[in-house]
Parts: sequence; C-alpha cells; structure tokens
Amino acid sequence: MNEAGRDPELDGRPVGRRTVLGLIALAGAGVVGGKAVQDGLAKVLGPIELRDPTGLISLLPWGDSFRFYSVTGAVPTMNAETYRLTVGGLVRRTASYTLADLRAMPQISLVRDFHCITGWQVSQVHWSGVQLSTLLDLAGPTAAATAVRFRSFDGTYTESLTLEQARLDDVIVALTMLGGPVTHEHGGPVRMYVAPMYGYKSTKWLSAIELTAAVETGYWEHRGYPVDGFIDPSRGKGA
Repeated sequence: MNEAGRDPELDGRPVGRRTVLGLIALAGAGVVGGKAVQDGLAKVLGPIELRDPTGLISLLPWGDSFRFYSVTGAVPTMNAETYRLTVGGLVRRTASYTLADLRAMPQISLVRDFHCITGWQVSQVHWSGVQLSTLLDLAGPTAAATAVRFRSFDGTYTESLTLEQARLDDVIVALTMLGGPVTHEHGGPVRMYVAPMYGYKSTKWLSAIELTAAVETGYWEHRGYPVDGFIDPSRGKGA
C-alpha cells in the first residue's frame, strides 16, 4: 500500500483493448510459427521493460530470452558511485556496502536455468556474486532473527526468505550475469538470485537486506503467489 492507502498496482494506466489484442496476436504468432518465430521476435523486438499489472506479457512468444518486469512506472539508475546495499534489522553489526565492497568479497559462480512462475524460462544462465550467507555471517543475526527481507530501490518491491533458505549455497547477491555486470534492465547493478526458486523470489534492484523475526510476505505473494517459491517442491522440504 502507498501512503494514501491505495495499492500501487492499481495506480497504473489501464490496459487498452488494442494492447490486449496486440498481445494476443503476438502470442498466436509464436504458437503457430513455433520456436523459429519466437526466437526471431526476440531478436527483432529485443529486451523489453514495462510495468505489467495484468501478467499479459507472459503470453508474448519471446523464445528462450528474458522478459523484463517492473512493478513501478520507473526505476532510478544506480552506478558504482551511487549504489549502496544496507544490511540491518535483527543483527549485531549493521553495514552499508558499495559496489566495490561487494566485488572485493569472495565470489561464487553458478550456471542455472532461470524459471518464471508464469511458464517461461532461460536455460543455462551464468551468474556470479557473493553468497548471501557471507553477508549474513558478517552481520551476525541475533537469536530473534528467523527470516530475511529484501527491498528494491524501485521503492515498492519486497521479498522474503526464511533464514535457513537464505543460507543455501545457491542463493547469491548477484553482481554479474550472462557474461557481464548485471544491467539495469536485469535489476542491476546488484540483484538477488535465488537459484532453487522461481524468479519472483530473486529481488531486482536490490537496496536492502533486513533480518526479521518472521517471514514477511512480498509484493507478488500479496497477489496470490506462494511464499515458498521452490521450483522443485521436494527441495523445499529440506530448507
């Protein structure tokens, strides 16, 4: 909710009939033309970033490439000079990290498929960054801390993990992906990558990590998404 008590998702422009029909037409082209048409559209139309309160963008036949979602009208751009990641909440030591600070820490690399809960995925994405557990150890969670909350510098998006989930080896504060720094469109310069979970759990434009007493439901979970977003539900039983 915003300060006026309105859901910010309802403050955007309505999706017009022409937009809906256009999305349906593109989706139909991808279904009829198959993967060749889908990949061709991805090359011609290139990456897109838009505010998508309807979920209709998931219909677009983009092939094996990322769709770029934003839940706000615009997201400020941060760079090495302006970016800061704060760690606080129920911790013994609060911190504020620059991009250089994060790059100087031990890095881990992963190659994993990226899954969106709406059905699309991108195979064999290269990621690298700092294990979230490293930052948690530096902060020293207090005995009361059982969960971790993430905030985006878009000013709206939040997500959470249990502390046990946050300490998994393949949960990272990502600094690179696809062979280079995380771009603004992909949620850079720093974003979360929670490898075993669907993409909505991997907060883009990461600005804050906060230790909390309980899991606090995030942006999409308020709209019906599961709190435990494991791609493989059996893995969630052990985390």
